[in-house]
Amino acid sequence: MKLKDQFRFVRQNMKKSKTRVFMTILAAAMGSAFLIVLASVGFGLHKSVVKEITERQIVTEIQVHGKSESEDGNHHITDADVSKFEKIENVKAVTKRKNLQQDGYFEYGNHEAHAQTVVTDMRAELKAGFELSEGKVAEKDNEIILGYNFVDGFVPKNFEGGDLYDNQGKIKKKYQVGESLLGKTLTLTVRKFEDGKEVTKPFEVKVAGIRKEPSKQWMFDRTVFISEGLMKQIEEFTGTPRGMLTDPNNPNAEIEPWPEDSYDEVKLYAKNLEAVKAISDKLEKENYFVYSVVSELKNVNTMFTIVKAGLIFIGTIAVLIASIGIYNTMTMAVTERSQDIGIMKAIGANPKTIKSIFLLESSYIGIIGAAIGTAVAYLISFAVNFGLPLIIKQAFGETPPEGLTFSSIPWSLPVISFVICYVVTILSGMRPAKRATQVDVLSALRREV
Repeated sequence: MKLKDQFRFVRQNMKKSKTRVFMTILAAAMGSAFLIVLASVGFGLHKSVVKEITERQIVTEIQVHGKSESEDGNHHITDADVSKFEKIENVKAVTKRKNLQQDGYFEYGNHEAHAQTVVTDMRAELKAGFELSEGKVAEKDNEIILGYNFVDGFVPKNFEGGDLYDNQGKIKKKYQVGESLLGKTLTLTVRKFEDGKEVTKPFEVKVAGIRKEPSKQWMFDRTVFISEGLMKQIEEFTGTPRGMLTDPNNPNAEIEPWPEDSYDEVKLYAKNLEAVKAISDKLEKENYFVYSVVSELKNVNTMFTIVKAGLIFIGTIAVLIASIGIYNTMTMAVTERSQDIGIMKAIGANPKTIKSIFLLESSYIGIIGAAIGTAVAYLISFAVNFGLPLIIKQAFGETPPEGLTFSSIPWSLPVISFVICYVVTILSGMRPAKRATQVDVLSALRREV
């Protein structure tokens, strides 16, 4: 019996018991849809977490936080290390920064601001992707570069009152500086303690450039970049490395010496994402403390793989429950078609052919159910992503994070669902199909089965 004829025979027999077959397909569809929707939550949250991690920093960035030495403990990264990093294959740039070890206090007119203040190699920064929105790279000791949002951190001096900020947490327009700081002269005030008393010294600095606006609206860049020459002037005034403040209650306390060529923040930038892991592995073998997006994603992927496998397993249980209906349907089909089976055996039909007909019917039901379930799952996923944020906002008064994906269905998930449904339906039809091959011809023709 040809496969084409087997399909025709299966369809004709399915039409004879439409209601029962429909309910069986519906059960299979519900099981398949449940599997896909449940697992899609794991895929959706995984996608959201990965997106958050990759948007938070540059994916080709590798942070180096020091080196472990078995004899002397942990060491800061020095120029010798930086030179070594620059020679590593597929490293595009290496940036190195020194942080001012006290709050950078800046004044302009009647406004003041505090900001992180750093020294960096601007040539390396530009190679790594540092861009300016206006102005130029600082060239003189008294020239600085401001982060794009630095001006937003200025507040009126000695402000009294409670209406400084608006509903969005920003300084109200009437209290802002109200002009570009490019080309303006700011005052950087540095502190130190002598005999328990605070002594200050102002440094006049000119804004040479302003950094490009961050790519994400929620990111704020208020960093101030100063020159190496200005940092040395600050160190001469404070008498401490990086302008570190001494303890006013213990002025004679020793300050741990830092190598002059050491850095507080060193980052490597790979030429592409594929090279990040190889570079990170090489540095870790040499006992450097390394962090990169790839390292974090590895842990996140492992965790979510376990979660998704668990959800798929739970969803498979629903498909197994639906298989009970398939088993019942196929058992009834064997009983109802006993005379047809007897006729086929009487004219010489091979038992394998009879068995394959019933397996074909059970798999037919499972595949149709999986197809319908997949379509329903996509509709549910769309409805969840669209409606759940609105429900959370209305019912709980909370706004979900922007871009959060509750449900995501990659192409692999329907494939997994189809495979599981197919295997389960084959197993469900195996026993009834085997029973069909054991039907006695004479008894079947006498309708005694």
